[in-house]
Amino acid sequence: MKQIIKNGFVVNPAKNFAEKADILINYGVIERVAENIDDYDAKVIDASGLIVAPGLVDLHVHFREPGYEHKEDITSGSRAAVKGGVTTVLCMPNTNPPIDNAALVEYVINKGKKTGLVNVLTTACITKGQEGAELTEMAELKEAGASAFSDDGKPVSSSMIMRRALEYSKMLDMPIMSHSEDLALVDNGSMNDGYTATCLGLRGIPKSAESAAVSRDILLAEELDARLHVCHVSTKNSIEAVRAAKARGARITAETAPHYFTLTDKACDGFNTNAKMNPPLRDDEDVEAVIRGLCDGTIDSIATDHAPHHVDDKRVEFEKAANGIVGLETSLALGYTYLVKTGRMSLLQLIDCMSTKPAAIIGSDRGTLNVGAPADIVIFDTNEEFTVKISEFETKGKNSPYDGWKLFGKVRQTINGGRTVYRG
Repeated sequence: MKQIIKNGFVVNPAKNFAEKADILINYGVIERVAENIDDYDAKVIDASGLIVAPGLVDLHVHFREPGYEHKEDITSGSRAAVKGGVTTVLCMPNTNPPIDNAALVEYVINKGKKTGLVNVLTTACITKGQEGAELTEMAELKEAGASAFSDDGKPVSSSMIMRRALEYSKMLDMPIMSHSEDLALVDNGSMNDGYTATCLGLRGIPKSAESAAVSRDILLAEELDARLHVCHVSTKNSIEAVRAAKARGARITAETAPHYFTLTDKACDGFNTNAKMNPPLRDDEDVEAVIRGLCDGTIDSIATDHAPHHVDDKRVEFEKAANGIVGLETSLALGYTYLVKTGRMSLLQLIDCMSTKPAAIIGSDRGTLNVGAPADIVIFDTNEEFTVKISEFETKGKNSPYDGWKLFGKVRQTINGGRTVYRG
């Protein structure tokens, strides 16, 4: 079946292309990108006044399956993804049981295919049971379909274990996705160490808990010339460490999340547990550093760290509340509103960070509108303001601090492999 997306403003970072154009899709593959394409056998999708971009690729989501389906499952997470314009997700392995064997890797991938809304990929654990003691069978996990290795949710505290993981991942040409955190420095803290924590009487987490661990992981990877992807960077010093490593030629990539360029630890005022996350929200200096890091390419990608929780996990004392927020349905709009509309980034840069670069990090053929690429496409409206309503979220989790926020960049249509999977 042929389709033509007509009259849209097409953004394709892979070709440094941002112009009004039409896109011809044939049997789920992009066949042509040009002005004024006519094909009378094709169904027309009118994108007048809208942006047409490659479907977003989110390198960091928690779909909670298996084991925590009351928080989220692959089906509900997929529905949330397509509503946010996301067509490819990379699931983290901190499920129950953790994704540390080939059978579980295959389970997640096959469940994603059965759901059929987004391309569901998965990481596999670095260590068995995420216990930080014994490496998983990495080669077997890659063969089963794992796209990367991570113990996300738990840092690999042993430098020797992390070094060995990097050695094996290098042989497999796979990235290690590091949850870089020094737990000794965390010391049971529950939010960023600073003025707000002091006012609330909460134990703070120093920024060095992240930046020291990031520096360690970079040094280990650099020594081995291995691929390291630093997850959810949130501090100025972490970003500076990544920037310096890249300047030296190290094979380092990094991600941040929308909450690290839109919120500070002040969002925790009133003991707001929906603003509790790991790493914690930082201060104005760090927010500015994150934005600069995105703008100059130090930070490669924007991922959501989508972390749905049951309401009971958040409706407790701040110290006891679960970390994390949901983000799939708001990430594009937050990026557009706070990075592009403010003039800090171009639209081309934003889509590069949210689609093209993330796909490249894991060696995916998604994230472009190149001829011959799968027709994974998001069509969105940057002109109309809308209000975030968590009551209308597709995700099971409603733990978002953005309820009631007014944003631009509403998704109108999401296409996966040429098939419309969301229309809004």
